[in-house]
Amino acid sequence: MRVVEITKAGAPDVLQLAERDVPKPAHGEILIKVAYAGVNRPDALQRAGAYAPPKGASDLPGLEASGEVAAVGAGVTEWKVGDKVCALLPGGGYAEYVTTPAAHALPVPEGLSLKQAACLPETFFTVWTNVFMRGGLQAGERFLVHGGSSGIGTTAIQLANAFGARVFTTVGNAAKAEACTALGAERVMNYREEDFVEVLQAEGGANLILDMVGGDYIPRNIRALADDGRMVHIAFLTGPKAELNFAQIMARRLTVTGSTLRPQSDLAKARIAAELREKVWPLLAAGTVAPVMDQEFPLAAAAAAHTRMEGSTHIGKIVLKVA
Repeated sequence: MRVVEITKAGAPDVLQLAERDVPKPAHGEILIKVAYAGVNRPDALQRAGAYAPPKGASDLPGLEASGEVAAVGAGVTEWKVGDKVCALLPGGGYAEYVTTPAAHALPVPEGLSLKQAACLPETFFTVWTNVFMRGGLQAGERFLVHGGSSGIGTTAIQLANAFGARVFTTVGNAAKAEACTALGAERVMNYREEDFVEVLQAEGGANLILDMVGGDYIPRNIRALADDGRMVHIAFLTGPKAELNFAQIMARRLTVTGSTLRPQSDLAKARIAAELREKVWPLLAAGTVAPVMDQEFPLAAAAAAHTRMEGSTHIGKIVLKVA
């Protein structure tokens, strides 16, 4: 099969086409003939040498894909050969075939294409577990997500809006602001022109913040929270360190937490998948929520896809066409 390998840690051009044997599904796994693979920030971090795959996972990048079940391992009863699925992957998505635990796959939602479905697992698993399971977002609460035009951001805006929260977000230009408003954000702030802290404080503070920026945003996020507010970190684009006065966390009863998806147990990911299938997949089938698509690249142009993503001009999801 054709795959894209990380030949060494470095810039996008270290991604190169190669050939490998088709993997075989182990007990509890399925083999997917990949149609499309989603491109995500963790792929770029892995390529740069900053995000090693978990023990036993493929060294190939790619954390989500869609396609057709090509084989099932022993013990798998919920899927059969020919089923169309999208799946969260431990790695290996930049390839014509990939294996993953059967419980991490979900049916392609009714009305969605395989291209759209490839954009669901990584972002929807991440948003659901951090905003709703960990962050506990409730209807009527004020929710701030940074980077609203990213794959995570566009997903978070739509889901928070669908479940009745008031959505605030930050972006870097007018086109991104327009896109986020169309998705249901009540207030979109261009971080080059407005201080999100002042805006949120004027509204009474954010009950929940989803942050992937880090760095000097961390103390600013604390100031932007309402009393008893929660902050969930999922990435640190500008660094994981900041000087912080923890007295205000105590005095205002704030909760600061975070998570990464890839190292979590297979059981934890299966539980997230089950909740998504019950609570979110009907919204996708109804058209209430949909992945926002940016650009498609052929598998051989994975380097160009990474260059686009790291340029931060994209709105929504970038995919690789594999089949």
